[in-house]
Amino acid sequence: MSDFSIFDGHNDLLSCLWKEETRPNDAEKSSFFTGRDGDLDLAKCRAGGFAGGFFAVWVPGDPGTSPDPMAVHRVFGPVDTARAHRDTAEQIAVLLRLTRARPDAIRLCRSVAEITAARAAGAIAAILHIEGCEGIGASLDELYVYHAAGLRSLGPVWSRPNIFGHGVPFNFPASPDTGPGLTPAGIDLVQTCDRLGILIDLSHLNEAGFWDVARLSQKPLVATHSGAHAITASTRNLTDRQLDAIAESGGLVGLNFGCQFLRLDGLKNPATTAEDMLRHLDHLLSRLGEGSVALGSDFDGAMMPAFLQDAAGLPKLTGAMQQAGYGDALIRRICWDNWLDLLARSIG
Repeated sequence: MSDFSIFDGHNDLLSCLWKEETRPNDAEKSSFFTGRDGDLDLAKCRAGGFAGGFFAVWVPGDPGTSPDPMAVHRVFGPVDTARAHRDTAEQIAVLLRLTRARPDAIRLCRSVAEITAARAAGAIAAILHIEGCEGIGASLDELYVYHAAGLRSLGPVWSRPNIFGHGVPFNFPASPDTGPGLTPAGIDLVQTCDRLGILIDLSHLNEAGFWDVARLSQKPLVATHSGAHAITASTRNLTDRQLDAIAESGGLVGLNFGCQFLRLDGLKNPATTAEDMLRHLDHLLSRLGEGSVALGSDFDGAMMPAFLQDAAGLPKLTGAMQQAGYGDALIRRICWDNWLDLLARSIG
């Protein structure tokens, strides 16, 4: 059992359950509650101290046309709009059903007060997040509906283009400066999210889009699941100039646990160590300060380091932090407090 509660910046559980489970109306029998082979289920969360986080909705590529999303040097095309709208709504319904079936175990949270109440009750605090807004049209009608349903965070793009902007491909070694920035619809999306209190996630945006958000948004800049480009030169990681802008805004970066974003060689190899993770954390701390670094695992969406394996292994990471000389107060900030402080200033 972990000595530290973890609030995590990103997981893909909803997309996995949506694909894995065929009886959505029996949510109390979901494998999340009964046990599954993936990175997250209730028992693993409780064993590892996983007490809250961002639960992402992600629309897969069109069948037969999309390569492995973790492969390198691949370009992903747009997805069918009608299917994206359907898939987004269905995945949101997965979380709504889970939280209705077992509020003792997991709760949909719309504010820091609700996160704090869930933690006090021993339930996982879930923030609804959309990763890539293919399920939202340029009119933003769906955005208002999803906000009413509990949406409090979104990334305008995944690693492919859509009507809002351009995502970075999975390339190494390469710069995140891979193309144009936000479209006019993307500018409208960012400004509307600011008004509604929806966090804008920069994690999959290319560099031009990043700077557009930095110019447009009045809120702290946030990358929910990224790393340091100076350590691992993946397009998915942030340059020092980007990190400095996040620090200046009072924002935050959640460290992605995906092996290929951590390793010096950029390989998708599970022989990734705690030292690889600490190397990134040290760099992020040096650029951002102790109040702006957190965790953003990408559980159920990326290859995890073998030493960690899944959410039950989170105490191995906090133990490595302790062995590296991180004090308990700093570990608590990275694991929980920094996310809560950021959310208080972003969504209320």
